[in-house]
Amino acid sequence: MTLALFSLRRSLRRRLLGWLLIATAIIGMVALVDTWQEAVNTANTVSDRVLAGSALAIAERVVVAEDGSLEVDIPYVALEMLTSAAQDRVFYRVDGPPGTFITGYQALPVVAGKPGQATAFADATFRGEPIRVGALQRSASTGISSVPFVVTVAETTIARRQLAEAILLRSAARLLVMIGGAAIIVWIAVTISLRPLNRLGAAIAERNPDDLQPIREEVPREVEGLVETVNSFMVRLSTALEALRHFTGNASHQLRTPLAVIRTQLALVTRASTLEEAREAAAKSDAAVARAERVLAQFLTLARLNGATSGEAGAPADLDLLRLAQDVTADHVPAAAAAGIDLGFEGEGSARIAGEPLLISELVKNLVENAIAYAGQGAEVTVRVTQEEGAVLLSVTDDGPGIAPERRADVMRRFVRGEREKAFGSGLGLPIVEEIAMLHTATVTLEDGAARQGREGRGLKVAVRFPPAAMRTAGETPA
Repeated sequence: MTLALFSLRRSLRRRLLGWLLIATAIIGMVALVDTWQEAVNTANTVSDRVLAGSALAIAERVVVAEDGSLEVDIPYVALEMLTSAAQDRVFYRVDGPPGTFITGYQALPVVAGKPGQATAFADATFRGEPIRVGALQRSASTGISSVPFVVTVAETTIARRQLAEAILLRSAARLLVMIGGAAIIVWIAVTISLRPLNRLGAAIAERNPDDLQPIREEVPREVEGLVETVNSFMVRLSTALEALRHFTGNASHQLRTPLAVIRTQLALVTRASTLEEAREAAAKSDAAVARAERVLAQFLTLARLNGATSGEAGAPADLDLLRLAQDVTADHVPAAAAAGIDLGFEGEGSARIAGEPLLISELVKNLVENAIAYAGQGAEVTVRVTQEEGAVLLSVTDDGPGIAPERRADVMRRFVRGEREKAFGSGLGLPIVEEIAMLHTATVTLEDGAARQGREGRGLKVAVRFPPAAMRTAGETPA
């Protein structure tokens, strides 16, 4: 049974055929029950007419004797009318006025007709056998008065039952032929209807794995939605694969460079003639390791962002952006001091937003590290958190060389770095910031920073505008 159900689930043809057989079997059973009842009624109607005819033939032979009693000469031809089926037996009785038995089988059941009804029929049992009984009420005239009498004729029901069964069997045979014919038609129709799907499957199977062009095969209207969905998926898959190939190539390049530097510097350490040369090579190796570590960390962040975009991120939490940005800024003060940069923070009170704490921390961290990497020695970098026009604004402003307005759109793409040649970065900082901001329905803008006398460049201000936590529905997943 389990295997049969499993095969029905696997085959559309067998599933349709199975539903057809189940439906027609149920309808057929109902039809056969109705047919049986109709067959019994038909057999009774036909046989009752014969019973009524036999009773009438006997009634016509009932006469009044000289002494006023009733006499009857049974015409056996009337009884032979009921013996067409050799298996059935025939019984009769004639009764005069109430309480008077004239002739026949005295134990034969009597049928009481309704008032005004000349002939009555009923089912009964006689000598342990089921019988059909017909009773005819008549009167014999004496010239002065009339004497009522009742003629009762009965027969066993073998012929009736056989007639009903024959009608039922013929109906069942016709129904089975119809079911079989319908099953064959459905099998052929489904086979023909599935040919476009088979061609579609063959067309897809023959494709090169790299061929993600939309499917142009003609299919039935009911399947067009499925084909459109597959085509849409293939377009998205093609875009994703292209982005993955581009990302993998750039990632490989970004990791290969620091690894090559590490190997080179380690080789120089082994060849160094003085301790100072060895320390310098080791320091450069350490810087390359730090860069590789940072690139790997950003790759992990991108993977986390991809998971969040796919709906795997948890529900946003109500967090204080001001306190979080202040803590991240404090963590980077030593690194900024080592780079000769004055890093500060401005903001008071609290600024609550709905967001994922780890991603928001990564956003602030990338902004601060970008400013440290590109602002240059002697620059001032300020992290601010304010509330403006019903929104929470996070900004990181520096007085470094900045980014020309025509290049600001370019630096938002992955692996595109700023103009500073010796900048410590991989070109992933701002793209990560923008993706995290989009997940939190925030916007990122690049503007001129705080130009300072004695410093070249216009500076750079990166501003991220968040909707406050009160404007986000509780438990809403970032989109």
